[in-house]
Amino acid sequence: MQALNTSSFSLLPQNPKPFSLSTFSTFICRAFSKFPGDSNSDDSPDEITGRRCNYSGVKLEETVDGNTVKLRLDCWISSRIDGVSRARVQSSIRSGLVSVNGRVTDKVSHKVKGGDKVNCTIADLKPLRAEPEDIPLDIVYEDEHVLVVNKPAHMVVHPAPGNATGTLVSGILHHCSLPTCSFLGEEVLSDVEDASDDELNVSPYDSSVMCEPSVRPGIVHRLDKGTSGLLVVAKNEHSLVDLAEQFKKHTIKRVYVSITCGVPTSVSGRVDIPIGRDSNNRIRMAAIPGSPKSGKSRHAVSRYKVIKELSGGGSALVEWRLETGRTHQIRAHAKYLGIPLMGDEVYGGTKNMALSLLQPKTPPRFHGKLSQLVSRIERPCLHALTLGFRHPFTGENIQFTRLPPPDFAEILSELRAINTEKVL
Repeated sequence: MQALNTSSFSLLPQNPKPFSLSTFSTFICRAFSKFPGDSNSDDSPDEITGRRCNYSGVKLEETVDGNTVKLRLDCWISSRIDGVSRARVQSSIRSGLVSVNGRVTDKVSHKVKGGDKVNCTIADLKPLRAEPEDIPLDIVYEDEHVLVVNKPAHMVVHPAPGNATGTLVSGILHHCSLPTCSFLGEEVLSDVEDASDDELNVSPYDSSVMCEPSVRPGIVHRLDKGTSGLLVVAKNEHSLVDLAEQFKKHTIKRVYVSITCGVPTSVSGRVDIPIGRDSNNRIRMAAIPGSPKSGKSRHAVSRYKVIKELSGGGSALVEWRLETGRTHQIRAHAKYLGIPLMGDEVYGGTKNMALSLLQPKTPPRFHGKLSQLVSRIERPCLHALTLGFRHPFTGENIQFTRLPPPDFAEILSELRAINTEKVL
């Protein structure tokens, strides 16, 4: 296998072109009311509608179980209403819609205990606005039909509760000189991260849930807030429908690279394990062995290959190729394999985990350096390296590759320098 280096990839030249704004502007600021199909082929219409329930007005009147130790109010309510986000519950509490033992509380961290009587009404979704923002974008390719962007880590793709500004959508609105757009906020996986890395649905939103235009400018797939790399944006309806169909048929080429805590038992493999919400931790997903359960888990397949062992086997550079696109798919499958992504605090790739695997594999003289290196990691070490698809209008197969950004490259370089071993 080859180590990751610049010569391993053919970088296509950038090709920014002038394009017509009128069609794109109309496209962004209207609802996706004509888009047929769904980019995820495993959802029935009933399942899609169920997941899009916005929970507005849902009531909870319940007594906390007597065996419950003191627990945060927002956490307890989230555990009692299946599917609602913690951020949404917190908004309801702050809006004065929650009472404990007959007294309204607006403190999300209020502790409840066994015997407490809780009354809660979930608040309405508040309109969010996508404001054009002058955000530097790394445009890899652009024509009048599609836009390929190299997203930096820490940037959220689209506005969501807790992440209303600084998004990729806002940058695209400014880049294309488009107006502000309003839309209703959606449920997200957590109040900390953008629930991403998955293909988006482009079939009509339920009118009872979404009554404002969607402002995702033709975004057919997403990347997690902490994930860097390539993402394609459609600039008209034809391109969106065509790209969505390619995602549905799994013909889009997506290659990711990651730095993992530990090394997988097999140097390559195919993970065919459904993914659903983790029943023990509502802010993450989990690989759930067995047949996909309606509404609980979804078919998910990832292929992986170890490119190079690092630090004597305490870590590895791993390539991933997706056959499906599910929320946090690589992160959940990596955890299932016992190799969480380095820096992924949500899925077990904590700093302590990384050091516990790295230090026993390296000479003591490197331990201080390793501690410093790991302490600087601020996001999951995951990068969307390659993106390939059939151009929606020309029919040409095009492919783009961008190497990982400096933070990823620095970690990789230092781990390689510390007693690395190449996989044969």
